[in-house]
Amino acid sequence: MPSFASAFLDRLAVPADLVQTIRQIGEQKGRQELYRLQAPEKLENLRQVAMIQSVESSNRIEGVVAAKGRVEALVREKATPQNRSEGEIAGYRDVLATIHAHAADIRLGDNVVLQFHRDLMIYASGAGGAWKSAPNEIEEVRPDGTRRIRFTPTEPHLTPAAMHALHSDFAAAMKAGHIEPLLLIALYVLDFLCIHPFLDGNGRMARLLTVLLLHQQGYEVGRYISLERLIEQTKESYYDTLYRASQGWHESRHDPMPWIAYWLGTVLAAYREFASRIGRLATGHGAKTDIVLSAINRMIGSFSISELQAACPSVSRDWIKIVLDQLKKEGRLKLSGRGRSARWHKAEMAE
Repeated sequence: MPSFASAFLDRLAVPADLVQTIRQIGEQKGRQELYRLQAPEKLENLRQVAMIQSVESSNRIEGVVAAKGRVEALVREKATPQNRSEGEIAGYRDVLATIHAHAADIRLGDNVVLQFHRDLMIYASGAGGAWKSAPNEIEEVRPDGTRRIRFTPTEPHLTPAAMHALHSDFAAAMKAGHIEPLLLIALYVLDFLCIHPFLDGNGRMARLLTVLLLHQQGYEVGRYISLERLIEQTKESYYDTLYRASQGWHESRHDPMPWIAYWLGTVLAAYREFASRIGRLATGHGAKTDIVLSAINRMIGSFSISELQAACPSVSRDWIKIVLDQLKKEGRLKLSGRGRSARWHKAEMAE
């Protein structure tokens, strides 16, 4: 594979600033176990929110969206898919849940990637689980409506061999241990996207495999902070760095550093957000507020204050009222009715 060719890896030069980024990620990784010991129940709140955000953001990047409130219902398996978009959302949910639960037992290879793709598409078209059968050039649509080809991926008839070589070369480089695993993961994702092995779902598959490979190297931040949300928030940089890093890829003359810098920066940003949120959770009112916010995020439809209190029994009714009043002032919640018939609504549901 172009990024794993021996000559290419031998001349891979990592700038000092990226070495520093890798070191900082390693320091953050070392704190994960401490967080688990200090606040396991609060980590569960983060995990549930991150799961919803990851499913929603990764699909939305590709233009796959659902009606308001449906994503959470699908992620919590309180609803069944009603159309193709919802089917793709449900498929992403299932694959991500499998990765979170069984990452240590999954051996990356052709069959695993094909199975993940099958599961990703199973509710939508049922046509997943097979390498592409037709060219899938990556196009750019200009403001005037004209199109130009940004990148030509691997030809369909060469794709099975290319994916097999990618997995073989990646495994060999990991086993050799000469190059930092984070760099190898970034290169794997780059090569996967340059091969573009499927007719549909390549971006989502790349993000799922990112989470898997990070888990397998002990970087579990994707369990608690949505990497997909951070990518969506920096989508222009995501596509720009991929474009720059892919030029000359077929001949192994590409420069992967723009992509590697972006990718490492995203992982570090996730860890910093993780540390920040754990810090807030560890303080009294911060912890109570996040418990209430997490419970509100889990609510489907309108809810009463009694229902919310039942969902977070460790928080006093008075503090729940304070949080609700603040969210109302911020326009994030709306209140209808009075007294015992009062119901709270998430702002988007009340529109």
